[in-house]
Amino acid sequence: MKLSRQDDFRQRLDQLDYRATAWMARHGVKFVRASLGIVFLWFGALKLFPGLSPAEAIAGRTILALTGGLVPPAVSMPVLGVWEALIGLGLLTGKALRLTLVLLFLQMTGTVTPIVLFPGEVFVQVPFVLTLLGQYIIKNIVLISAAIVVGATVRGGRLKAERTGEFVRHVLSGDI
Repeated sequence: MKLSRQDDFRQRLDQLDYRATAWMARHGVKFVRASLGIVFLWFGALKLFPGLSPAEAIAGRTILALTGGLVPPAVSMPVLGVWEALIGLGLLTGKALRLTLVLLFLQMTGTVTPIVLFPGEVFVQVPFVLTLLGQYIIKNIVLISAAIVVGATVRGGRLKAERTGEFVRHVLSGDI
């Protein structure tokens, strides 16, 4: 039986959608892991050179506050820089991924603490209007979410594209 032009178009569109989705499922987590790795390696490396990291001042004061004044920025910044660089290398290589993710989640806990410790520097108007520093901190929600996706694959989990044909139906009906 010959397909109508519309059915043929739908079938081709569905095949294209499936191939694109399957490609994203095969490669998406690798890209997320690599991009996270680059961000952490880059930001960590900046902290190894005084004055280069835009987060240096707030990170130093945060660690100073969290340690009750025991760890000054001159000590904490190189340690934090190495910590972040190790996270980056772990993500880029895929080696010791569980440990890497533990280090990442611990580091992210510290990264969001200025919201509580220094709200006057994070918000112009609490809790709705963020300063540039606040935006820098809040964007870490994306990094945390991406790390959760990577973590879901540590035990062999993966994304899988499934054929549903729903995309074509939505396109042709004007839903998207």
